[in-house]
Amino acid sequence: MAKSTPAGVRDATGATSPTADAAPMTHRQIMEALSGLLLGMFVAILSSTIVSNALPEIIHDLHGSQSSYTWVVTASLLAMTASTPLWGKLSDLFSKKLLVQLALVVYVAGSVVAGLSQNTGTLIACRVVQGIGVGGLSALAQIVMAAMISPRERGRYSGYLGATFAVATVGGPLLGGVITDTDWLGWRWCFYVGVPFAIIALIVLQKTLKLPVVKRDVKVDWLGAFFITASVTLLLIWVTRAGKGKDYDWISWQTGVMVGGSLLLALLFILAERRAAEPIIPLRLFRNPTIALSSLASLFVGVAMFAGTVFFSQYFQLARGESPTMSGVLTIPMIGGLFVSSTVSGQIITKTGRWKAWLLSGGVLLTAGLGLLGTMRYDTPYWHLAIYMALTGLGIGMMMQNLVLASQNQVEPKDLGAASSVVTFFRSLGGAVGVSVLGAVLANRVPDYVRDGLVKLGPKAAAAMGHGGTSGGGIPDLKALPAPLRTVMESAYGHGIGDVFLYAAPCALIAFIVTLFIKEVALKRG
Repeated sequence: MAKSTPAGVRDATGATSPTADAAPMTHRQIMEALSGLLLGMFVAILSSTIVSNALPEIIHDLHGSQSSYTWVVTASLLAMTASTPLWGKLSDLFSKKLLVQLALVVYVAGSVVAGLSQNTGTLIACRVVQGIGVGGLSALAQIVMAAMISPRERGRYSGYLGATFAVATVGGPLLGGVITDTDWLGWRWCFYVGVPFAIIALIVLQKTLKLPVVKRDVKVDWLGAFFITASVTLLLIWVTRAGKGKDYDWISWQTGVMVGGSLLLALLFILAERRAAEPIIPLRLFRNPTIALSSLASLFVGVAMFAGTVFFSQYFQLARGESPTMSGVLTIPMIGGLFVSSTVSGQIITKTGRWKAWLLSGGVLLTAGLGLLGTMRYDTPYWHLAIYMALTGLGIGMMMQNLVLASQNQVEPKDLGAASSVVTFFRSLGGAVGVSVLGAVLANRVPDYVRDGLVKLGPKAAAAMGHGGTSGGGIPDLKALPAPLRTVMESAYGHGIGDVFLYAAPCALIAFIVTLFIKEVALKRG
């Protein structure tokens, strides 16, 4: 049992419980305290998104496949998912500032080694290290905010987090595209460029983030972390390896073993959480309908959110023949929508205390945007795509941070950190599973569309497709293909990625339906 926490110091979640007589921090004080944290988040997100437009070229250079492409993304998301609650628990044992700095160092270390990768296996391993660092920054950012800011004011600063996410998300691909297209730099510098920014973030964090530290005797739930990671990993391996032309069919004994094993591990995780003194995911929180529903909605929002950031780079480069730099430029409508909606909704929520209308509106826009993106092909007019992307970005921005806000508003101060970590955990889990499943869909659909296109061209086209880096399921080199075959490949990727978004749209619809049942309680001021 945790001992009672003195007023104004850290409680069981790593949050600082504000006292009734404590003077509230001014906006300037809060922004100074958050400046280093926001900069750290910016560096981590920048370093993650900077490779998105470089990935087609990276995978081609390292002779990887579509499955490798998917795992480069999924490995980071999986590590982030598993480590997010663990970082929250560690904040009960050590200084939150020290942990933020450590998470940043871990992430940058993974980035530097990733730049030296000679094969996709090494790159995927480095992405795991990066994901661990991002998990720390994601968990601790919410906990630090909950420690300093009242629920009512938190909407405003959650908007700043969303804006930081948006700026880094749009800046990363643009910078990555420029680096990749610059001959004397090359894609490896995408992993190195974040180092100086990280050093600045570490210095700013040291000077600006000042929080009290009260250590507690806490046992970290390593067993729970192992079971949930093993369960999700086994499920993702099954999804990426199953299907036509893969290691085994969807309906096979291997499928039975892996799906059954994943479910067994999930059951063991639940049993471990019921017995753990400090569970990685406190099951009692799900007795609160708002937390349970927000977590479920976040699971499906994660699918939609990461689908947009992962597959657009492939679409613009492989379906439309754009450069990595232009791929970043062309995705600005989606990131612009996210930036505007997250910032504006945060400001208005702070003034009104009302948040449900934003969640519902976000669900409608996200479903519509993804559904419309499902109709896109390689020759769809760009202005159509810009509208579809903007709708998707607006929807993500309205839902992403506000689901966390809704959960934080429903719990006692001692559960703020846990509630934040749980919602973030399910969003990351949705992203990891969603990217893996949608990547498998793309890997299965593109070859079918290529064969359909070759049939129309005639038998000689099939032999020609063995050239230009298109055999073996790898990422094709469009420049090496003659015009008719290039059109076949562009059409196949355009149609295949359109299918990916069409599959993602029902996930957004489910998230919208779930939010209908969340009871709105106005955000508290204190």
